[in-house]
Amino acid sequence: MPLDRQEADGALPRFTAAAVQASPVYLDPAATVDKAVSLIAEAAGNGARLVVFPEAFVPGYPYWNWTMNPVDGSPWFARLQRASIDVPGPHVDTLRAAARQYGVVLVVGVNERAPHSLGVLYNTLLTIGSDGELLNVHRKLVPTWAEKLTWTNGDGSSLRVLRTPVGPLGALACGENTNTLARFALLAQGELVHAACYIALPVAPADYDMAEAIAVRTAAHSFEGKVFSIVACSTVSPEIVDALAGDDVELRKRFTRPRSALSGIFGPDGRPVTEPLVDDEGIVYAEIDLARCVQPKQMHDIVGHYNRFDVFRLEVDNRPRTPVTFTAPPLPVQHYAITPAMTPAMTPATTPATEEDA
Repeated sequence: MPLDRQEADGALPRFTAAAVQASPVYLDPAATVDKAVSLIAEAAGNGARLVVFPEAFVPGYPYWNWTMNPVDGSPWFARLQRASIDVPGPHVDTLRAAARQYGVVLVVGVNERAPHSLGVLYNTLLTIGSDGELLNVHRKLVPTWAEKLTWTNGDGSSLRVLRTPVGPLGALACGENTNTLARFALLAQGELVHAACYIALPVAPADYDMAEAIAVRTAAHSFEGKVFSIVACSTVSPEIVDALAGDDVELRKRFTRPRSALSGIFGPDGRPVTEPLVDDEGIVYAEIDLARCVQPKQMHDIVGHYNRFDVFRLEVDNRPRTPVTFTAPPLPVQHYAITPAMTPAMTPATTPATEEDA
């Protein structure tokens, strides 16, 4: 969707944004949604009009993909499948009601069950309007590395920028914020507010600083696009460590590695608007003035004058992908009614006894 038309006086939205850094109630969707509602209320009470939650917040991230082989991890996949949510569904309704009650635009990551297969889960970002309307269901385009053992690819149909009271809003999940073309697709639709949703990753390779990686990616998108980025990352609670590491000393050490999470808000110059939060649970707030995006774009507008559209062209296939396409509408139900002629003849052994036979 193109950039919203400004008011007659040229004013752009000013508002308070909130980036939530928190742990889920692991593999408990109802309790995690309740925690989310409480955090939404807290953020709204502090003036927030946009609240962004981490990736896969409901009901948690499949860390076992990084610490177990696929056979040992498979029972955990089954647990996650049972604990994932339907979209639409009652858990989504609760989040929609909270957004409406507190008057906030909401972005939250969930594990979504596919309606067509028990083996398909999506890493999904829900964007909900301040009126409670479900505006977008974005399924992560490519699960990252070990995540492929759990999540199925999304498609381009949800790669959208949304018209909201806080301005043109787009959202990507974790590693998607490294996908240059996905980011450009949002910027080219007029994105000025970007929600970047992450998970803490203490089980990454030893030389990988997740907090630094999040900051670098967020700063890059903000600077390149001249946009505000609200980045929200999960934390690893003792409950998660106990569940997945147990008595394994080395694994517990990995799960508690520092600098595994960073949340914050970055401005169109690529710098943090306020001090980011590292590792600890909490909410980061910042005042957003979209008018600050105007002057930087005069210098470098990569979706405008600072590009060569006669040289470069990006084409996005935004058709929804389904597992089956029928060439004609399904027949009415009555066409499938069983008639006597379709019923196989009974053999003597299966013919019911009659009173006369008795």
